[in-house]
Amino acid sequence: MSLDKFGIAKRIAQELKDGMYVNLGIGIPTLVANFVPDHMSVIFQSENGILGMGPYPTAAEVDADLINAGKETVTLIKGAALFDSAESFGMIRAGKIDLTVLGAMEVSENGDIANWKIPGKMVKGMGGAMDLVASAKNIIVAMMHTNPKGESKLLAQCSLPLTGVACVKKIVTEIAVLAIENGCFKLLERAPGVTVEEIVQKTAGKLIVPEYVPEMQI
Repeated sequence: MSLDKFGIAKRIAQELKDGMYVNLGIGIPTLVANFVPDHMSVIFQSENGILGMGPYPTAAEVDADLINAGKETVTLIKGAALFDSAESFGMIRAGKIDLTVLGAMEVSENGDIANWKIPGKMVKGMGGAMDLVASAKNIIVAMMHTNPKGESKLLAQCSLPLTGVACVKKIVTEIAVLAIENGCFKLLERAPGVTVEEIVQKTAGKLIVPEYVPEMQI
C-alpha cells in the first residue's frame, strides 16, 4: 500500500521539532501544517508575507483575503504576523528558516532539485524556491516516486532545469523515505506493505539499501 498525499504530509510532520520556523511549498507540502502534534509549537512562514500560518480553514473559517504563496486560503495561529514579501524574503535569505518542504519534478542522487520548469510548457517562473533552496538549513522534498509515465523521479542526474544544487537532505514519497548521503540515495523507510524490491525498481539513481529497512509509522 503506497501512501496518498496526506500520508506523505503526515510522515513529513514527524520531522518537525518544537520551536522550528518552517516554510512549506505549494502542493503536498502545504498539507504538513495539518499534522503538527498538539504538544508542539512550530511556526510556519509563507513567502508572500505570513509568519504563523495555520492549517487549512474549515468552511466557516475561510477568509478570501488570507492566502498562502499558492493562493490557497489559510488560517493564522495566535500571535501571527503579516508583512510584505520583501520582509519575508529577507528572513529567508538571512537563513532564519530551519526547514523548507518543497515539491519536486526530479531529485538527483547528489541532492540537486528540479521543481520549476518543464521545457516547452508555460510557467510563471521559479518563485521563492530559488531563495529557499539557497538559504534554508534543511530541505525535505515531498513528491511522488515516479512521474505519470511511470518513470523514476529519483535520478543519477536531473534532466530538467535545476532550481538548486546539492541542497536536498531527505525525500518522502508515497513508497519510501530516503536521505541523500555521499552522493547516493539511502533508503531509510518503506511505506506499509511496500517491498524493498519495488523501491529499488522505481529508483533510477544510485541507491544504498541497508540490511533492514523498517516500515514507516504513520
